Amino acid sequence: MKRKHALVLGATGATGQELVKILLKDPIFEKVSIFVRRKVDLIHEKLNIHVIDFAELEKYRDLVRGDILFSALGTTLADAGSKDKQFLVDFSYQYDFAKIASENKVSMLSLVSSLGANENSLFFYTKIKGKLEQAVKLLNFDNIQIFQPPSLIRQPELIRSGEKIGVKFFNTICSFGILSSFKPISVNVLASKMIEESKLAKNNRITIYDPKNIVKLKS
Repeated sequence: MKRKHALVLGATGATGQELVKILLKDPIFEKVSIFVRRKVDLIHEKLNIHVIDFAELEKYRDLVRGDILFSALGTTLADAGSKDKQFLVDFSYQYDFAKIASENKVSMLSLVSSLGANENSLFFYTKIKGKLEQAVKLLNFDNIQIFQPPSLIRQPELIRSGEKIGVKFFNTICSFGILSSFKPISVNVLASKMIEESKLAKNNRITIYDPKNIVKLKS
């Protein structure tokens, strides 16, 4: 198999950290380029770190070149501070970056979306994710893989108290055989499955992985 160059957006987030960790160990990927807002304390012979201003992405167009874009950028309303700022991170920055990648002939997009993503959703977060899904589907990638995971179990140092309650609730429900496909998974499992799926040739240009399909994938 041809060795690949991976681009990672959201590399400092929970899923992004796992993506980078696994990609650096995977011999299929000879280079990993991450795009971050601030310097990160990470050194590896395969790793390129690009500190960029997401509000001025055009300045970095020539850096957005490779084989696969893993996009896992995201924030919460609480962290963003307003709906406008959350939309900027969860939609605008990801879409604009993906658009540049597609124009630079990056062949595949692997995107972390959300359970319930729907551009017509009454909930702001899932509405953003739905809008992003629909927008990237129109970009000129050879393959687009969109992951709609169930609740994610983040790293111990990153998980919030509210998330712990949510994970416990879904685990309890799933233990009774109810909504078993919605059983929370770790960000490491999601990242592993994204990377393994990115290596497979797909007949469909666009593949959607809902929670049930994600659980069934081998990692």
